[in-house]
Amino acid sequence: MTETIKDFELIKKAQKGDMQAFEELLYKYDRAVMNIAASYRNDEEDAKDIYQEVFMRVFKGIKTFRFNSEFSTWLFRITANVCVSFHHSKKRHHFESIDKTIGYENDFSTPVSETIDSGLQTDSLAIDEEMSRHIDAALKELPPQQKLVFTLKFYEGYKIREIAEMMNCNDGTIKRYLFTATNRMRDKLKTLAE
Repeated sequence: MTETIKDFELIKKAQKGDMQAFEELLYKYDRAVMNIAASYRNDEEDAKDIYQEVFMRVFKGIKTFRFNSEFSTWLFRITANVCVSFHHSKKRHHFESIDKTIGYENDFSTPVSETIDSGLQTDSLAIDEEMSRHIDAALKELPPQQKLVFTLKFYEGYKIREIAEMMNCNDGTIKRYLFTATNRMRDKLKTLAE
């Protein structure tokens, strides 16, 4: 196990109720958790809900952490579980405005409309937007585990072994989810290539 000494000390302190140590752990990993949540849900409010639920579970469960795995693996396993359970508990459909701001809290936020290069042709923007809509729609139709594996692999860049640890299953299961998800995505999107 390669848990850093710093993480080990912070976890031990947090287990004894040291809130500053817990906040330091939270700060170290909060961006990664938010990125996974945001790429899984593609909705800022849902991502924030997932983020809050993850850290509530970590806060409640830190005392039971036994160093059998890396802290990050344990944390991302909780994140994966919350993402999958969130899918079952909340099914919302809404359209995002081009004036919706992107970015998180203390980061620089800007409306999506300001990120569009005004020199681009309207037709190519419409095609890109249409393609993104089709990809998002196809991704939403995947079962939760396949969607999470696809998201972690292709949006977040995690390796099969890392995803398997996060989701507490073997590499073969992850490969099967990924293979099935990729084929389903390909089938849903093949009409766009014709």
